[in-house]
Amino acid sequence: MTASRDWDAASYDRVSDPQLGWAREQLERLSLRGDEVVLDAGCGSGRVTALLIDLVPQGRVYAVDVAPSMVDHAAAALGDRVTALCQDLVELSLPEPVDAVFSNATFHWIHDHDALFAALHRTLKPGGQLVAQCGGRGNIDAFRTLADDIAGEEPFAPYFTDWKRPWNYATDVETAGRLKAAGFSDVRCWLEPKSVTPADPRAFIQTVCLVRHLDPLPEELRDPFVDRVLKRSGEPFVLDYVRLNMTARMGGG
Repeated sequence: MTASRDWDAASYDRVSDPQLGWAREQLERLSLRGDEVVLDAGCGSGRVTALLIDLVPQGRVYAVDVAPSMVDHAAAALGDRVTALCQDLVELSLPEPVDAVFSNATFHWIHDHDALFAALHRTLKPGGQLVAQCGGRGNIDAFRTLADDIAGEEPFAPYFTDWKRPWNYATDVETAGRLKAAGFSDVRCWLEPKSVTPADPRAFIQTVCLVRHLDPLPEELRDPFVDRVLKRSGEPFVLDYVRLNMTARMGGG
């Protein structure tokens, strides 16, 4: 992950309809009775966490995110319906093991997937399930290439001298191998294209796609950077997402 890990949680809550839609599709892959302990790994602003809570009315939900503003927003929105914790997922430490780990649009922000999957495996009960989706190989490639090109132009270039790209867009094959190496069984991984036309392109890319591009820039250059990206992107504004889906179980159940 990058040195600056925080987000604009309120803005993310407003613009994240595409992510919420993807999460709804994933939730259908969870097999729950309603009394389980569930982890939302990378809870964001808590919109998806609220859906998880509804699925386990007799259970408990832990919402974990590395971004303080996201954790604060989720905790304020959900109150005592959730236990919200600010933690790095590769150093995950919960008060109890969980029956299920759910994650949406998070894992691609973590460079070390081996450490991530090991931490999630340690957190699950025997037989527990993992259902997750994140950005996969090829995710918004054209948009990211454009943003990187603009980062190399004046007046922005001096601020990106030591900038490190924060993403890890893995393939389905290498992800399946990593999950199996971490001890998971019944592993299934696949890539899925998902085109998105945001209702508010500027707010969406500023909050979601360019959030880490904007970190090194001084405040007065952030709007001009977004302006140039939008202008070069053309119309209609479409983002070609590629989602990496994964389901797995911990052995022993």
